[in-house]
Amino acid sequence: MPVALSQFMQQAVNELDASSPSARADVEALVMHVCGLGRAGLISHASAELRLHHMWRLQDLLARRRAGEPIAYITGRREFWSLELRVSPHTLIPRAETELLVEQALALIPQTASFTIADIGTGSGAVALALASERSRCRILATDLSAAALDVAQDNARRLRLDRIEFREGSWFSPLTGERFAIVVSNPPYVREGDPHLDSGDLRFEPALALRAGPDGLDAIRAVAAQALNCLDSGGWLLLEHGYDQGPAVGDILREAGYRDCVSHRDLAGHIRVSAARRP
Repeated sequence: MPVALSQFMQQAVNELDASSPSARADVEALVMHVCGLGRAGLISHASAELRLHHMWRLQDLLARRRAGEPIAYITGRREFWSLELRVSPHTLIPRAETELLVEQALALIPQTASFTIADIGTGSGAVALALASERSRCRILATDLSAAALDVAQDNARRLRLDRIEFREGSWFSPLTGERFAIVVSNPPYVREGDPHLDSGDLRFEPALALRAGPDGLDAIRAVAAQALNCLDSGGWLLLEHGYDQGPAVGDILREAGYRDCVSHRDLAGHIRVSAARRP
């Protein structure tokens, strides 16, 4: 039977409400994706009859969401720093918390600077692309161990026409031999092995390689902090995103590695989520 868009959406929200804490936002995102509508179109087309092939497609996608699959993987898109990025199950889903890492890096890069910057463990390229969009004179080198993730990052750079980024495959700094950097940023894996969050929510679907980091969740941070010392210019900054309760431990790692001027930055919830320090 013919059904109006608004009626279908309300029914979908009711069905999804039991399995998603963001049922209405999820339904809106899926309808916009399938029907090619913007947010204003949801209102202007509310009484329009939903096309049958759109309904079938939406029912398939809603079933995936009821099974817990993240909206970003279902649509293949996620907004970060006002940039629409392609994502896939080979990449982490960019999160709003990571914008703090971008903000703090930009605070250290003058508008007219021509710095060389490294993004270690770039995934979808979110951090590197955000920095490139704001500091067009800077050269950015981004690494990742996953070739599939780098394919996504490179596609994002092409679509966004951000061409001062070079993507290199390999573990941490291994593809960057001989390079020197004024700034190194990284959102490395920092989830503890056995953390129950790994078995719930979106994390169930995200790549384990980009999440797990040893018994205390700090193995990757230790590696990045140690290796960055060999690549940073004197006085250059390392900025790391980490777990909400890992700030003190990350500060200790940085100081023990020989960094100075260690600082912590809090997210909107008041948690320390980014730590930064300078190479002597």
